[in-house]
Amino acid sequence: MKYKLSDIILFHRKRSGLTQQELAELAGVGKNLVYDLEKGHESVRLENLLKVLRVLNIELDFQGPLKEAFMEEHADADR
Repeated sequence: MKYKLSDIILFHRKRSGLTQQELAELAGVGKNLVYDLEKGHESVRLENLLKVLRVLNIELDFQGPLKEAFMEEHADADR
């Protein structure tokens, strides 16, 4: 089952007991960005999304047909 990222962010924020303002401050982003993420707006910079996800301890797992090949080729890279 697939879930919307907006629902996951909202759930984690509320479970963490944070307001949108508090999450924004911890992530170093504007409150409007948190609002936009929770409403499912798609025009958010990846850099800012990752800041919010780090605060909420949410990890992204990118999938693709060449994921294994990429991982092998970049096995020594800093992550």
